[in-house]
Amino acid sequence: MEEKEWYLEYQILNNRPGLLGDISSLLGMLSINIVTINGVDDKNRGMLMRSHSDDHIARFRAILDKIDSIAVMKFRQPRLRDRLAIRHGRYIERDADDRKTFRFIRSELGLLVDFMAELYKQDGHYLVGIRGMPRVGKTESIVAASVCASKRWSFISSTLLRQTVRTHLSEEEVNNDHIFIIDGIVSTMRSTEKHRLLVHDVMRMPAVKVVEHPDIFVRETEYELDDFDCMIELRNDEGEKISYDVLESGFSSFDIS
Repeated sequence: MEEKEWYLEYQILNNRPGLLGDISSLLGMLSINIVTINGVDDKNRGMLMRSHSDDHIARFRAILDKIDSIAVMKFRQPRLRDRLAIRHGRYIERDADDRKTFRFIRSELGLLVDFMAELYKQDGHYLVGIRGMPRVGKTESIVAASVCASKRWSFISSTLLRQTVRTHLSEEEVNNDHIFIIDGIVSTMRSTEKHRLLVHDVMRMPAVKVVEHPDIFVRETEYELDDFDCMIELRNDEGEKISYDVLESGFSSFDIS
């Protein structure tokens, strides 16, 4: 039988001596291997496991329900957020109303880069939007995630070093394995018709695209927020408001993003 991975997260109700050892011994008797174990969100313990036997997993799950010292919070085949939570010790914050929106602060750039790198591994068309104020680290995170995912990236428009407004792709860039990066302000408010045609062509490619300032991009084009598969918000701190009030046609403080 094919080996499967499982994610267990539990809260310790009575932190008695030897609790983790008892759980580890039980896993060993059932031939279930522990891949990773870590604290999650300061109150729970997360564990990534592997097993060839669904029956052994079911028996382990039934025994856990009889252990009074713990409360099982999650027991399932791991999702992306589970893998990142056990790697970084916390869950990514997700919008309660819009399940496609994930929130980060600047001190969590490592978690953000890991998250985006996993998104970049999607096959075919996948559209990511990233919101944030100037100099918060949006573009740097996008590029770092590309490196982490072992993907090449191409700026279609950007202000990282100097304003970039592309009008064509090279032959090697016409590749669905590329990550295409678009600055929603530059591409819609400071560009030429040739550039807008290139953006239209890139958006139709079966590849991963990342759009900075997606709200401006949507406001100035035919695209809608519903077209985005994932939305990321990056702030300097939790209380920061992302606002475009200072934006004016032809000039804005969003020149360095």
